[in-house]
Amino acid sequence: MAFNRDKRQEQEDTLDEHTVFINRCAKTVKGGRRMSFSAVIVVGDKEGQVGVGFGKANEVADAIRKGGEAARKDMRKIVMKDTTIPHDVEGVCDGGRVILKPAPAGTGLIVGGGMRPVLEAVGIRDAVGKSLGSKNRLNVVKATMDALLKLRSEDEIMAARA
Repeated sequence: MAFNRDKRQEQEDTLDEHTVFINRCAKTVKGGRRMSFSAVIVVGDKEGQVGVGFGKANEVADAIRKGGEAARKDMRKIVMKDTTIPHDVEGVCDGGRVILKPAPAGTGLIVGGGMRPVLEAVGIRDAVGKSLGSKNRLNVVKATMDALLKLRSEDEIMAARA
């Protein structure tokens, strides 16, 4: 039992955590305004696994912690081809639409907004992306995850064709 706990702790230490954005919300009550915060957190191991979490709390630190925990629970395996993605892909979430294309080695990440932290956390170093539609960073992050989950390896594509 202790061995599994130590292994999980070691894995969490190697994870890369990015705070995409923090949103402040105000609720007007009898005594004035009551503030609360929400945070979108991206966690990845830079080797093909990534998770996105959304945390809400009355304090910024608590919102970030909750988002990080949610992201660690939501870790997904992403198909990669060396340092880029295997093929063109499009992802959608509500009003946010994202297009991702592979790029030659050395190109770097040519993406903007909420796409960059997600792709960096996965470990993709060469890709070109365009965010269309909504500029809402939460929807852009979710659309990027949708696009990454649609990626298929060459072997999977060949097996589907056969």
